[in-house]
Amino acid sequence: MTIDKLFTRLKALGNDTRRKHNTKAGAPDNQFGVKLGDLRTIAKELKTNHPLALQLWETGHVEAQLIATLTMKPKALSARELDQLTRSTTCTQVADWLNAYVVPQHPDHEILRQQWMQDKDRWAARAGWNLTASRVKTDPASLELPQLLDRIENELPRALPEVQWTMNNTLAAIGIHHPPLRKRAVAIGEQIGLYRDWPTSKGCTPPFVPVWVAAMVQRQG
Repeated sequence: MTIDKLFTRLKALGNDTRRKHNTKAGAPDNQFGVKLGDLRTIAKELKTNHPLALQLWETGHVEAQLIATLTMKPKALSARELDQLTRSTTCTQVADWLNAYVVPQHPDHEILRQQWMQDKDRWAARAGWNLTASRVKTDPASLELPQLLDRIENELPRALPEVQWTMNNTLAAIGIHHPPLRKRAVAIGEQIGLYRDWPTSKGCTPPFVPVWVAAMVQRQG
């Protein structure tokens, strides 16, 4: 499938409601407003196609970048290329898919994590904190968790919104998975109050750390 044909299909699938939702969430005008399920269907049809995925990403189009995250080969990227992709993300939805489906599969993701954790670029920092949140759960011995809490306490209130999300995830992960540090993690969340009034649907857990940690600990029994 050519890019022109793909864009014709995407345009036909787009709708105003989804487009308005995306815009409210920070997506740029370069989008059609296609449902995520439809994008997954298209990506499944395209299968892995690394050259096409890179071309789609370079368009800077939201739906094209989302499809690219599902069709590229992470290990075919150099660390520099992945860093450039991360920095050229168009919105949080694209960042989340890139951080879920591409970044963790790259052989140099730990090197990049350490670099991104010191970066001022919002998308690089978001990716770095996302990887760190995962590492809190899978390899905490490689992290200095008390010092990490110090940094979160100092930086979370003034961090960019795109970075606050994954930094907050890291704070919650420490509280959920490391009982000796739970009280402090919850206290930091309470003190900062980030997402305290976040609207949450019935049955869902809010991202406010004190409530999130309590719910997950209770769930774990």
